[in-house]
Amino acid sequence: MGEATATTPALPRSLGYTRWMVAAAEEYRRLDDLLRGLAPDQWLAPTDCAGWDVHDVVAHLAGAAVSTASLAELLRQAWRAHRVGGAGDLVDRMNQLQVRDRAGCSAQELVGDLERSGRRGVTARRRIPHVLRSIPLPFGPPLGTRPVGYLTGRVYTRDAWMHRVDLARATGADLVVTPDHDGAIVEDLVAEWAALHGEPYDLRLCGPAGGHWTSPPGAEEIRLDAIEFARMLSGRRPGEGLLARHVPF
Repeated sequence: MGEATATTPALPRSLGYTRWMVAAAEEYRRLDDLLRGLAPDQWLAPTDCAGWDVHDVVAHLAGAAVSTASLAELLRQAWRAHRVGGAGDLVDRMNQLQVRDRAGCSAQELVGDLERSGRRGVTARRRIPHVLRSIPLPFGPPLGTRPVGYLTGRVYTRDAWMHRVDLARATGADLVVTPDHDGAIVEDLVAEWAALHGEPYDLRLCGPAGGHWTSPPGAEEIRLDAIEFARMLSGRRPGEGLLARHVPF
């Protein structure tokens, strides 16, 4: 574990929609770099996503990217998942369909699919008018109702970012982490986590994506690696106390 980033304790800041679109484009670029460096056997490696290997994760990412590029495709995937039924909620069933639809694709085909669909998806998400981004969607507890822009900005981008972490861990590939990109995503994550639990905290995250946030001063310090913090909040790694409070990815 590296040393924590030297910062003055402060309240974490959330990203706005424009920044999320910049982050989304950069995230697909980093995913493309990682995937093009994988050897054939690495595509069979199991990941932290239960039951999914690297090929499955990339198939999901490609299918999800396609759904963000076209409202018709999003509705088609949702309708198919609704008709198929099965375990999990509608999003879980959509994810499984994305994986099954691309089960026969080669690694090269998946990389090309993700690159094209990711680029088209970010362009489409950027063009969503503010009035449409403000339409409320029911997410269920603990989030309740959130606007469309919460899904198309924050959640879609976080999902791609967290899966890049999954892929790097599964394959041993280099996980590129920088303060401007990953650090901003982590800080937004801290802001939502803090708003959800509403308790005093003193959080010191280590590594290039880390920082130091506290509200109000005097709470017991929580200190860990920034990426591991994100893995806990996504449910990929167990956490205790405030670190057991998950946020959407």
